[in-house]
Amino acid sequence: MSELTPVDVSTARRRRRPGQWIATIVVGALAAAVLWTFVTNPTVEWPVITKYLFFPAILQGLWTTIYLTIGAMAIGIVLGILLAAARLSPNKLVKAVADFFVWFFRGTPTLVQLIFWYNIAIFIPRVELGLPGADPFFSASTNDLINPVLAALLGLGLNEAAYMCEVVRGGLLSVPNGQKEAAQSLGLSSRKSFLQITLPQAMRAIVPPTGNQIIIMLKGTSLVSVMAVADLFYSAQGIYVTTGKVIPLLIVASIWYLFMTSVLYFLQSRLEKRFGRGFNRRVVGRVKSKPPRPVDPATPTAAKVPASVEGDNQ
Repeated sequence: MSELTPVDVSTARRRRRPGQWIATIVVGALAAAVLWTFVTNPTVEWPVITKYLFFPAILQGLWTTIYLTIGAMAIGIVLGILLAAARLSPNKLVKAVADFFVWFFRGTPTLVQLIFWYNIAIFIPRVELGLPGADPFFSASTNDLINPVLAALLGLGLNEAAYMCEVVRGGLLSVPNGQKEAAQSLGLSSRKSFLQITLPQAMRAIVPPTGNQIIIMLKGTSLVSVMAVADLFYSAQGIYVTTGKVIPLLIVASIWYLFMTSVLYFLQSRLEKRFGRGFNRRVVGRVKSKPPRPVDPATPTAAKVPASVEGDNQ
């Protein structure tokens, strides 16, 4: 007769992993050393940081940065959706034009595009609208129409549209074709099928990279400082040029950038949870269970063997 040996659960212990403790101590010590060096460094000049953190010029540059981020992302998202639809179009000419746009604006540096739009008047001195062979009914100087802020919006927005096109296209392609076929079998129109079936599922793949693109755009607006647009970085730059406090003013700008990216990160996580509700695991009911009773070592209990099994083993 075979018997099952009782196991004393009370003597079970977690496996010790000293490597994790050592790595935690080393990383914590290095982080504390870096933080202490930064806080106690005399070149940081905390009084200067607190003085200029809410300086009017800094706050004005902060609002300009937010305005450029919102405007450029609006251009990029709207145009990116249109380009994604064009790249998925069966029309070869429309698809080729969209492919060329994405190839060109992704292949050239953003700074080059900004400087081009800033100097667009050299290429097109005047903007004229009218019928061929007739006097134009609208004529204006390009410098009067495109100021540095508008040039920054065009440069950042068109560049962003190329990336948003790929984000939207990838999200739409991530939806299985079976979902679209099921919507058609239910008699839904193409519009309802897209809005109710395809788009909600595609948003799961679109929201995370879009949030990353917004954060990249927020920091990328610092490039407009070469165009003398008074954004956050340009404002900090103008102050440290006159005061000589380079490091404190760079820290001031970094604090505001970190604050804005933290807010965007929080909003992005909320949106991801919102669009992922219908696809994540849900707990239908909460089952309250009592914790297992510890086994008394003095009275071990052996597993009961059925009589039929015991008879077979004899």
